[in-house]
Amino acid sequence: MTLSVFDISEDGSATIPSGTHLTGSTGYRWWHFDLSDPNLPAWCAKHLAPIPAGALLQPETRPRCDSYEDGLLLNLRGINLNEGQPAEQMVSIRMWVAEDVVITVRLRRVFAIDDIKQEILAQMAPPTPAAFVTALVTRLTLRVQEEVMTISKLTEFFEADLDDDTTPIPRELPLTRRRVIRLRRYLEPQRAALVKLANSDLPLIPGPDRLLLREQANRTTITVEELDAQRERLITVQDDHDLDVARKQARHAHVLSVAAGVFLPLSFLTGLFGVNIAGMTGLQNPLAFSLLCLGIVGLAVVIVVVMRLIRWL
Repeated sequence: MTLSVFDISEDGSATIPSGTHLTGSTGYRWWHFDLSDPNLPAWCAKHLAPIPAGALLQPETRPRCDSYEDGLLLNLRGINLNEGQPAEQMVSIRMWVAEDVVITVRLRRVFAIDDIKQEILAQMAPPTPAAFVTALVTRLTLRVQEEVMTISKLTEFFEADLDDDTTPIPRELPLTRRRVIRLRRYLEPQRAALVKLANSDLPLIPGPDRLLLREQANRTTITVEELDAQRERLITVQDDHDLDVARKQARHAHVLSVAAGVFLPLSFLTGLFGVNIAGMTGLQNPLAFSLLCLGIVGLAVVIVVVMRLIRWL
């Protein structure tokens, strides 16, 4: 039924409980579930109040932080590191945190949770529920910063490409813009949730943990600001490429217009003298064709000179 369940003591040691009670005798008990578990709704209804039970079972979530009685409702998002899935399609973790129990529910694998589980198995578990939350938030924030740093380096590469006029529009540019938009969609409410969590006056979150959470909230704020800057930079790169394409199209259109301006009168003359009907001047003169060619060349020269005078060339 559960993905993991541990009884965690204040010294960081952990054991796997044999009972099915919501809480243990000492420390706190951590329950970890998969949202797709068909037994989860019945378990939540049996052990939790309706509001936290409903929050853990929501199919779609956004980052939040709300207190309920003596506990804390948390929804957080992390970078999606699952194979074959886009990183910006962030994974969610639903949490109910109280003095003696931590319940986490995920739909897709959350690697930050896996890291904490490995520490628990190594008997180095977070000693309190607040420390558990702090450890999870720290890992989620770190991976988000790494992803944003990767996008930042890619943005710098796109900007460097602008120095070369022959460089085409990078195929990754639209994809990168979408990555930034999706990340910011979740990180802005997550920033607000972490700020609210850091400023919470619940006894559940003591002063030292509150300071650590405030630092993570500040890092998330910086990350959101960086995403805003990257979004503007990527728009500027796209605008520069679009402007370059427009200039090239205008240049080509200008060349075609000049060519049409030169050859249109000449085409009229050749068409006029090519009607081949009686009465055409010079039909019996052997020099007529040569004179016509010279006249056409002279007319072309005159047209080019006029275009230069009016600054078309």
